[in-house]
Amino acid sequence: MPIASDSDTGPVPGYAAWRKGVAGVLAKARRVDVSELPDEPEKLLAVTTYDGLTVNPLYTRRDELPEQPLPGEFPFVRGGDRTRDVHRGWYVGARFGGIDAAETNREILFGLENGVSAVWLRVGEGGVPVAQLPAALSGLLFELAPLTLDAGPVLAEAAAQVYATLDAYRVEERADIQVRLGAAPLTSLFAGTPALDLDGAIALAQDAVARPENVRAITVCGLAFHEAGASDAQELGAAVAAGLEYLRALTDAGADIADALGQLEFRFAATDDQFATIAKFRAARRLWARVAEVCGAPAFGNAPQQAVTSPAMMTQRDPWVNMLRTTLAAFGAGVGGADTVTVLPFDHALPTGELEVSKAFSERMARNTQLLLLEESHLGHVQDPGAGSWYVESLTDELAAKAWEFMRELEAAGGYLAALESGLLAQRVGETKARRDGDVAHRRSAVTGVNEFPNLAEQPLSEAARAMTSQTSYGAAFEALRNRSDAYLAAHGSRPRALLVPLGPVAEHNVRVTFAANLLASGGIETSNPGALAVDGIAAAVAESGVALAVLCGSDNRYGAEAAAAVDALRAAGVTTVLLAGSEQAVADAAGAQRPDGFLTARMDAVTALSGLLEKLGA
Repeated sequence: MPIASDSDTGPVPGYAAWRKGVAGVLAKARRVDVSELPDEPEKLLAVTTYDGLTVNPLYTRRDELPEQPLPGEFPFVRGGDRTRDVHRGWYVGARFGGIDAAETNREILFGLENGVSAVWLRVGEGGVPVAQLPAALSGLLFELAPLTLDAGPVLAEAAAQVYATLDAYRVEERADIQVRLGAAPLTSLFAGTPALDLDGAIALAQDAVARPENVRAITVCGLAFHEAGASDAQELGAAVAAGLEYLRALTDAGADIADALGQLEFRFAATDDQFATIAKFRAARRLWARVAEVCGAPAFGNAPQQAVTSPAMMTQRDPWVNMLRTTLAAFGAGVGGADTVTVLPFDHALPTGELEVSKAFSERMARNTQLLLLEESHLGHVQDPGAGSWYVESLTDELAAKAWEFMRELEAAGGYLAALESGLLAQRVGETKARRDGDVAHRRSAVTGVNEFPNLAEQPLSEAARAMTSQTSYGAAFEALRNRSDAYLAAHGSRPRALLVPLGPVAEHNVRVTFAANLLASGGIETSNPGALAVDGIAAAVAESGVALAVLCGSDNRYGAEAAAAVDALRAAGVTTVLLAGSEQAVADAAGAQRPDGFLTARMDAVTALSGLLEKLGA
C-alpha cells in the first residue's frame, strides 16, 4: 500500500501510522514497552551494507530524487541505447572453449540455435588453440552475435586470427559487427592471472580504432575485485580507477579522448542481491559518464557492460540452489541495464560430471534461465523498469557516490597502478573480505545449503571436487569443514557424529534441537536424536549411539533443573565432550565438574568451533 504523507488523514494510512505499527510489532518482539523504543523505531530495522550504506525498511516520497534522463542520454543511468530491440532485450551470453576447435564450433552453433546471442570464447591455454580459431568461428554470423575473447597472453595472435576471419567475411554494414578483444592487463595484475601486458593492449586498441567493425580492445574486469572480496562500491571504484589508467595510457600513445573512451568495456559481477545488482549497473554507467564528462567527451561516456553471475556466490554443496542464485543475479543485471548477461552453470564450482548430469544439461539450464526471463517474463520489453523506484534510485545514487569516493582514494594514492603496487587496493578489499567472512562464520550472513540448512544426506564430493574448493567462495570456510567430513566418511564409512540430548517435552527442546542439528551439520557432523530423555535414560542412549560428543538441548528453566545431573550422567557414560545449546548464563550456578565443556549459541564463531570439534572427533 502506498504511503501518501506524514499525516493520518484521508483513506491511505500515513507515515506516522506506519511508524506506530512498527513500534507495536518491535515492542512485542523485544518484550519491552513501546515507550522504551527510540523516537524513530523503524531505524532498528535498517540494514547497513559493506559499503556503509543504510538500507531503510521503507522508502516514500520523502526519498524521491529528480527523474533521470531517458535511456541513451547522458549520464546513461537508464541505459545506453534508446533504440534497443525490445524483442531481444539484452544479449544472452555463454562461455565456450575447449582444446578441440571442431567440437567448440559445434557447441557455439548449437548454443546460437538455442537462445545464445553473444559468444565468449576462451583461446590459448585450456581453450581453442590460436591457430585453430578460424575453425572454431566457422559459421558464426558476426553481425548478429557479438564475440568476446578470453585469450590471456596470446591475445595479440588471437586478434590477428579474428581480423583475418573478419576480412574474409562478407556483410554490408560492418559496423554492426561487435568484437570485444578482452585485453585486461591491469585487472589481471590484481588477480594474478597471465595476460597481455599494457603496452600490448594499447597497441591492440590503436589497431582496433582503424577497423571498420565495432571493436573494443580493452575490458575493465570488475570480477577481479569482486572475487577477491570487494564490496559493490569497491568493485565499481576500482574498475573506474583502472579505466582512468587505460585512458591515460591511450591518450599518452596519441589517441584522442573519444577514440580512447571507445576502446573500453566493463565487466561486473551480478549477485543474488537483486536490488544491489540493479543499482550497481545503473551506478556504474553514471560513474563512467562522469569520467567522460570531466574528460570533455560526455557523449562518449556510454561503455558497454557485461554481467557475469558471481562465481563467489556459487556453492559446491547443495549446488542446485545455485539455479536460484543465478536467476536472481540475471534478473538484477538485466533490469539494471547490462548489455550482455552470462549466467554460469549451476555446477560451475564442481568438476564436469560430478553431479552425474551432462555438461549440456547444466549449460542448457544456464541458458534457459535468461530465456525464461526474457521470453516469458518479458523483462527486455521495458528499459530500466526500476526507474522511479524510491529504493532503487536512492541506492543507485548512494552507491555511485561511495564508489566515486573509493576511486578518489585510489587516485589520491597515485592512481590505480600506484595503489596496486603499494598494496592499498588489496588492503581495502581484504578488509571487506574479512568482514564478510566473519559474518558468514558467525552465521549472520546465510549461505543456503552451506552454513544454513545443510544437507548431509547429499552425495559426498569426490576428491577432485574437494580439491576445487575455492577460497574466494562466500561459503569457503564451511565447505572446507564439509570436505574434512567427506574425507572422514571415505576413511571410516561414517561421518563424525554427535548425540543430541533433548531435555523436557518437545515444546521446550524442539527449537534448540533444530538449531544444534543444523549448526553441527554445517560442519559435517551428523547427529542422532533419541527423543526426550530423562536423566536416567542418558546412559542407554550414549551406549546405543557410541558417540564421544553430546549436546544438551532444552529451555533455560529446564537447564537450571536438570543440566548439572545430565552432564554428570553423560560423562559417567563415557562422553568426553559435553556441549549445551544456549548461553553460559543458563548454568551459571553449576559446579565446575557439572558444567558443560562449551556452549552453542546463535552468533558464535561457528567455523572455529566446528573445526575444533572435528579435530576432537578425528576429522
